[in-house]
Amino acid sequence: MTAIQTQPSTNSTASDERVAVLLMGYGEVESYEDFANYNEQALNLLTAKFAPVPTWIYPPLAKLLAMFDLHEWSHQHGNFVSPHNAIFEDQRTGIENCLRQRWGDRVKVFKAFNFCAPHLPEQVLAQVKAEGFTKLLIYPLLVVDSIFTSGIAVEQVNDALTKLAGSGEHWLKGTRYIPSFYNRERYINLLASLVEEKIEKQLAVAHLPSQTGIILLNHGCPHKAKGFTSGIDESQKLYDAVREKLIYKYPLISIGWMNHDTPLIDWTQPNMAIAGQNIIDLGATALVMMPIGFATENHETLLDVEHIIQQLRRKNPQVTYVQMDCVNDHPEFMQMVADWADSHIQALLDAAPVTVNPELRVFEAEAHDHSHSYHSHTHDQHSHAHADHNHGGHNHSNGHSNNGHSNGHSNHSNNGEHAHDGHHEHTHDDNGQHSEKDVAETASAHHH
Repeated sequence: MTAIQTQPSTNSTASDERVAVLLMGYGEVESYEDFANYNEQALNLLTAKFAPVPTWIYPPLAKLLAMFDLHEWSHQHGNFVSPHNAIFEDQRTGIENCLRQRWGDRVKVFKAFNFCAPHLPEQVLAQVKAEGFTKLLIYPLLVVDSIFTSGIAVEQVNDALTKLAGSGEHWLKGTRYIPSFYNRERYINLLASLVEEKIEKQLAVAHLPSQTGIILLNHGCPHKAKGFTSGIDESQKLYDAVREKLIYKYPLISIGWMNHDTPLIDWTQPNMAIAGQNIIDLGATALVMMPIGFATENHETLLDVEHIIQQLRRKNPQVTYVQMDCVNDHPEFMQMVADWADSHIQALLDAAPVTVNPELRVFEAEAHDHSHSYHSHTHDQHSHAHADHNHGGHNHSNGHSNNGHSNGHSNHSNNGEHAHDGHHEHTHDDNGQHSEKDVAETASAHHH
């Protein structure tokens, strides 16, 4: 695929202006001793968004989960060490190389992990500040935008920016943000082409297209996430888009949700085990498992998928199974990620510095609160006046239609007050709007 080249503009761009691109991912432990700390942070940032678990239980629960992790990684999978962090560094380097072809040393790409020191957002942003950057592009390298992905990234960045503010004017003079890429045509096309290439190379010689099953794996989502966006809609749209590219040649396609089996939580269905068996029951002689909801390999795309394949193989030994990689540092993916950042980098370089003084927030909040209190008080007075006015109005129809027959509804309230007729209500609404306008003007004048 030919990348669209964007020529960086030099108009109104100061030569000493630079942009720090903060590439953000989950990160995974590389030392088994870090499991408990990693799990506790994950519980605080992830599980708290959807599970009814009291916070006091996080530390002991994290230690318990660490025992399960140790058993799975060390004993079940031969001292497994996640390649996630190494792949993420390859992605950071690849994206930076692409960006520097256009922007030179005006752009530098930093990596931050949600859960892994020494690359926690606070630690990395301290480095960004120390190196003199004043423009920041927040860029979670996460496929779907939800409270569990980019939401956590922004939460941590905001916390770090508050802690690193210092006194007086904030050091940060401009920010932009790229939320996700689940609906980007280039990413969708790349996923579909990778699946087709894998089938052509490994399966086409022995399996008919109609008997070649494809499970497109998305990160599982709880249906209820305390009012937050959980990512279900975005993940479904991504699946639908990739499926549309493949289904005319390979009709046996299903979504497979990579769920965490958490008690009392209603997760997205079908999970990848059910999805795989469903496709096999429809006549698949080969099954391809392709993670589309992750851009970077991790223990879920490796161990969890491997575990499900083993489970399916025990029940269906006649089927051929293929486990695919994420896009990782595929050159085409590196280029598109860099391309998506171009317009935001240009905007940051072109924009005049924005001056923010966090110390003024208290005064702002107090001023707005005082203004709101005055508005509410004035509004209550007008409401009281309207209530008196309502009490004086009468409509003696008492639920009867003009021809004298009851229409089954009573306009007569329990306390004996009577409703206005339609004409009077309209006039009253006009008066009400006028009064609200007066209140707003009065409150605005008071505030200024």
